[in-house]
Amino acid sequence: MVWNTRLMVKNQKVLALLSGGLDSSAMVGVLLHNHNEVETISFDYGQRHSKELLAAKKVAEFFKVKNTVVDLSNLASILSRSSLTSDQAVPEGHYSQDNMKQTVVPNRNMIMLAIAGGYALSNGIENVAFAAHVGDHAIYPDCRESFINALDAALELCDYNRLNLLAPFACYDKTLIASCAATVGLPLDMTWSCYKGGENHCGRCGTCVERLEAIHNAGIVDDPTVYDDADYWRDVTENYAESKMSGAPDKSEGNLGGLL
Repeated sequence: MVWNTRLMVKNQKVLALLSGGLDSSAMVGVLLHNHNEVETISFDYGQRHSKELLAAKKVAEFFKVKNTVVDLSNLASILSRSSLTSDQAVPEGHYSQDNMKQTVVPNRNMIMLAIAGGYALSNGIENVAFAAHVGDHAIYPDCRESFINALDAALELCDYNRLNLLAPFACYDKTLIASCAATVGLPLDMTWSCYKGGENHCGRCGTCVERLEAIHNAGIVDDPTVYDDADYWRDVTENYAESKMSGAPDKSEGNLGGLL
């Protein structure tokens, strides 16, 4: 299978996994921008807060697409290893640090994509899309190319009808995704990224740091999102960059021309 064929489709039916975060919300906008007929599906898997599900509802309403929420809240009792489904402290710092593995929910994408695949096949939808991106690869095994290839092959075999797995942002970094969000007119403060789930984005957990850095690097100056600590990311990313081996390659392979 050719990796690039999964980046984007046009004029097709797509079921998009929508968490309410920046990545999946931008993906919905890009899919619509490319004249696809889009539905969204979200999952209550017993995560530590409901902020992202509330955000998913708002994003779906903003884009005027259907949003189906699947109740898998009992999963938290058997997937309790993660700080996202337990009372473990959410780690702070750079999103590529090793301690961010505490945020891995075991087999989460496999579970959600399998259910999404069943929904899609039951409703005559030929594509399922999720928003894995380059920044996820280091920490989350179920966002890597090998996983996507394997699951795409499984979905091809699971039914009489062909079902395609799309990963439009698989070769894109968070900065490019933030640029996509701006291009499709997504209000950033409508999305929810923070793992902690407080009144505001904390600005200190790995996903807040990644979000703030990406928005800055994308040249977006008007981010109405409220952060409890809007400057922490600067020192964290600077310290992380200094600790990296010199000459490390840039993992991002994309540009907006491949999507929009």
